[in-house]
Amino acid sequence: MKKLITLSINQEWHELYIDTRRSILDVVRNELGLMGTHRGCDTGNCGACTVLVNDVAMNSCLLLAADYHGASVITVEGVAGNGMMHPIQRALVDCGGIQCGYCTPGMVMNVIGLLLDESHPSEEAVRRRLSGNLCRCTGYVKIVDAVLAAAGDALPPGMQP
Repeated sequence: MKKLITLSINQEWHELYIDTRRSILDVVRNELGLMGTHRGCDTGNCGACTVLVNDVAMNSCLLLAADYHGASVITVEGVAGNGMMHPIQRALVDCGGIQCGYCTPGMVMNVIGLLLDESHPSEEAVRRRLSGNLCRCTGYVKIVDAVLAAAGDALPPGMQP
């Protein structure tokens, strides 16, 4: 069955006629061509597909797009502005928290979700939040260091909690 829905994706409204079995991950990648949100496990265990839905970090592979008619979805493509990396992205680069990069978009989105909840998280809070994002390259130490280094400057004006 198909359904007509509207979604705000990266602050741009889209009207989509979709199969009701399609996930938000499928919609952003296959319908809108936004390839930054990665498909990993398709079971919600790896975090590679994390996006913000109404300012909450969620695994997009588990979300049926038809259930989110009218929602605001932000993907990794929507976090940078004016040709500049988001402060979390910049900190990950500067602190060596990126290697292959496959997990990075999901990490970035999950961290932004954390910072919307808690502007100056503790190391324990960062580790707890990132426990749902799998990385096979870095060992997490540099990722956590990057998040802690950037936490105070990570949200643009208007997104401060």
